[in-house]
Amino acid sequence: MKAPLIILDTPALYYRAFYALPDTIRSPEGFPVNAVRGVLDTIAQLSENWSSTRIVATMDADWRPAFRTAIVPEYKAQRIVDQEAGTETPPDLEAQLPLLRSCLIAAGIPVAEVAGTEADDVIASLIAATAEPVVIVSPDRDLLALLDDAGRVTVCRPKKGGAWEHVRAADLPELYGVPDGPSYRALAALRGDPSDGLPGVPGIGEKTAAKLIAGYGSLDAVIAAAQAGQKDHGLSPKRQENIVASAEAVRRGHQVMTCADDLDVAAFLAAVETAEEKRDAATLRELAGEHGFERSAERLIAVLVPSAAPSSAPATPAAAEPALLEADDPAASADQGALFPAPEPAQLTSGWTRSPVWGFDLETTGTNPHTARIVTAALCEFRDGVETSRLEWLADAGVEIPAAAAEVHGISTDHVRAHGRPLAEVLPELLEWFSRIRDDGGILVGHNIVYDLTILEAETIRLGTVQRASQLCPPVIDTFVIDKQVDPYRRGSRVLTALAEHWSVELDNAHDATADALAAVEIALRIAAAHPETIGTLSAAEIYAAQIAWKRDQSASFERYLRRKRGDESITVSREWPFETPQLRS
Repeated sequence: MKAPLIILDTPALYYRAFYALPDTIRSPEGFPVNAVRGVLDTIAQLSENWSSTRIVATMDADWRPAFRTAIVPEYKAQRIVDQEAGTETPPDLEAQLPLLRSCLIAAGIPVAEVAGTEADDVIASLIAATAEPVVIVSPDRDLLALLDDAGRVTVCRPKKGGAWEHVRAADLPELYGVPDGPSYRALAALRGDPSDGLPGVPGIGEKTAAKLIAGYGSLDAVIAAAQAGQKDHGLSPKRQENIVASAEAVRRGHQVMTCADDLDVAAFLAAVETAEEKRDAATLRELAGEHGFERSAERLIAVLVPSAAPSSAPATPAAAEPALLEADDPAASADQGALFPAPEPAQLTSGWTRSPVWGFDLETTGTNPHTARIVTAALCEFRDGVETSRLEWLADAGVEIPAAAAEVHGISTDHVRAHGRPLAEVLPELLEWFSRIRDDGGILVGHNIVYDLTILEAETIRLGTVQRASQLCPPVIDTFVIDKQVDPYRRGSRVLTALAEHWSVELDNAHDATADALAAVEIALRIAAAHPETIGTLSAAEIYAAQIAWKRDQSASFERYLRRKRGDESITVSREWPFETPQLRS
């Protein structure tokens, strides 16, 4: 039996590598190579994991094909970075693409692209043109629509910590609540994809869409049921109204999401079978030596051309581990001291900033997230950069509030007992709002939010709620993480008050949950406006995934700094984000 055919969604992979790995990864001459290095490391890891050297790299010949923009003119329009050139690719990434292509060719990996189409169309056509097992490698969930009932197709998605999620059609009911690949596409059409300019139905998130598709069987059946006034499977009167009003737009979105699967890809499949004779380790080494990614090249050579690998070739890593500058060294650089005005609405028209943005904060009984209890909670909604609503809770966890904590946030045990509600009542309401925000396509923003979310997770365990916070949480933005990513060498503290001052955000009542939640959103929006390419234009899913890698690298760098400064190699800094595993006392 042949090894599986590994099909790379190359654009998705090089974008992910570009945003996940530091832009300090450069050649000796200063040329950026973070995306190239990340993709080569990924290919080496996958080849080893799947015991297959049968690899094809798909590309976008046209990332906004005419046949799609003819259906939905707004398709991906908001992603365009260079209006004149009509491209979404940041210059530092664009510069790396010819080098990446040269590396793929030297490695004997066919580059598959078809004029006027996207990589997704080439992937679908490759699957249709072969009967062998196929592994699609992509972080893009839209490709789950290509899963087949026979289990021949697997989607391999990158996860936290260098791990991979392997999804087959049989996994879809448990993971997404739909029976098969085509049903996932219908779900996606109802939910919409704002990052692609596909709006979906207002008020219908992923869970509701899944329930409707699973219940009625197809997108057309859901629309027909709404038009007929049916009320099954969560089809409320308001949802009926929204579906009927959005029916044509959703159908067009579904059409745009459907991949062309009839392209002529025979030459690419044939090239896979003759790839061994085209592998050129010498050329790959020459490219790597010139641009400073020798270790990544040797990892790939060791897997694809074992006979050409030196005996000391490094093992394939679990994940790319770039050598980072010590970003946590307080002597790194001077404070910029710049002023950052509030973003104009025109600056909030792409990426995650178009989603409902909710600030979140807790005030608690202590500083240890594994033992502290909730005292107050706040959620503050922003749309188009303007606050539209806020929610506040005062909770009695049945414990004394230490004097030190009361001095910080000003809330005493007596005040909570007199004016608060039992935490057992407050917690389910807070979790319900998390679920609503997620289903509405919202995003949660907080400062050092891993602290707040870990406390919330611990409380759900203590009180035995049906679902934990980690199961209901929407995508997250942590102002601590993104601030450090865009300005790693700034001296001084990164507590919320310091960030508010640096980013010119008013914070007059620090350690009040509502004030802190509002400030976190304002800071996040200013960072997005100041750094559109690396922060502002990313979708909610992209910024969330990027922060996982950024936090891991930041923690590793801080750990190295502490060990060096204190002379103690036993010091460890948690890489877990946005939830740490609660360590509860028995």
